Amino acid sequence: MSTHTPPRPVVAIIGGGPAGLMAAETLAAAGACDIHVYDAMASSGRKFLLAGRGGMNITHAEPYEQFVTRYGARAGVLRPMLDAFGPEAVRAWVHGLGVETFVGTSQRVFPTEMKAAPLLRAWLHRLREAGVHLHQRHRWSGWQDGALRFDTPAGGKLVHADATILALGGASWARLGSDGAWVPLLAERGIDVAPLQPSNCGFDVGWSEHFACRHAGQPLTTVAATWTDGDGRRVRKQGQFVVTATGVEGSLVYAMSAPLRDAIAAHGSVTIELDLLPDLSHERVLEEVSRPRGSRSLASHLQGRLHVKGVKAGLLHECLSKEAYHDPVRLATGLKALPLTLRAPRPIDEAISSAGGVRFEALEGTMLRALPGIFVVGEMLDWEAPTGGYLLTACLASGVAAGRDAARWLARG
Repeated sequence: MSTHTPPRPVVAIIGGGPAGLMAAETLAAAGACDIHVYDAMASSGRKFLLAGRGGMNITHAEPYEQFVTRYGARAGVLRPMLDAFGPEAVRAWVHGLGVETFVGTSQRVFPTEMKAAPLLRAWLHRLREAGVHLHQRHRWSGWQDGALRFDTPAGGKLVHADATILALGGASWARLGSDGAWVPLLAERGIDVAPLQPSNCGFDVGWSEHFACRHAGQPLTTVAATWTDGDGRRVRKQGQFVVTATGVEGSLVYAMSAPLRDAIAAHGSVTIELDLLPDLSHERVLEEVSRPRGSRSLASHLQGRLHVKGVKAGLLHECLSKEAYHDPVRLATGLKALPLTLRAPRPIDEAISSAGGVRFEALEGTMLRALPGIFVVGEMLDWEAPTGGYLLTACLASGVAAGRDAARWLARG
């Protein structure tokens, strides 16, 4: 009597970024299915590689209870995923790939070599060894007759899968594959998708041509910014950012981007106050600007007494009236609380990440309620976080969650 072995279920993972690859690894560890990862680009992890060029920030070593709060309004729904695969698990996973890590002075965690490429190479090798099939230049274009439809260099292709994990990213850095083209494909199936918006982004100010020509590209170091949040509370953050041809960008701006973006959407613009001398009190600054300066120009006086020069001096001229600049009281106030109006976030394709996406209310775990057997991970979900390892950690954690959810769903038959 012959025995017949039933075919193994097929899982299609669409998107070869960190969330999709982690879902593949989790499924491979569970066994009992064939795993195929489809990516529109010529190689997997393109955005992961580019993000790591300036130093691959893997996760963050701050206390876990504080770490979780970085996800804002979505901290509660993300917490179970992070509890299962959080910062310590991320570091252990990296070490398991043969890559050592260290904690920087900012508590950010980096590979010892500060590069993403060795980590990605080791990861892809391990996935191939585990039997994961990687398909490049396969751009998903929806469903056809119950199958997944892909556009490839050889033409259209239909793939039948027993479960599908969507890991297509948000809409930042479209040239690397995250273009948000999946939004209408899910919307036409009745999936509730929050509009995609730029996150960790720069903002337009509308500089004068004179200021932009002189100072674009120059960093503003050791400054603080204060603004009023949506609840009427005054918020202050210290750090640095860069003046661009159109406005501002950089770490301090990115850290504030979500509430500032929302304030602009609600009111048309938002004004922040820049403290150009955060280590000095207002009284000390007033004392210094009020000192007799003899024959020296006011610019020379500010440089000599307060080390205000270059882009900081330019900002004073840009944001203060001539009368305020020459009034010691108003000048001191400008140095400690210089009003800067932000008019619009930069386009989403320039942003480090995106907010919005599939609402968690449309999910059961990571599976779409309306489309059983279809799971969603990473930046396709409606959450956002600041830079500093939070983005990558949550993407990896959601990949683990989806891999486990898909394995359990397949096991139910």
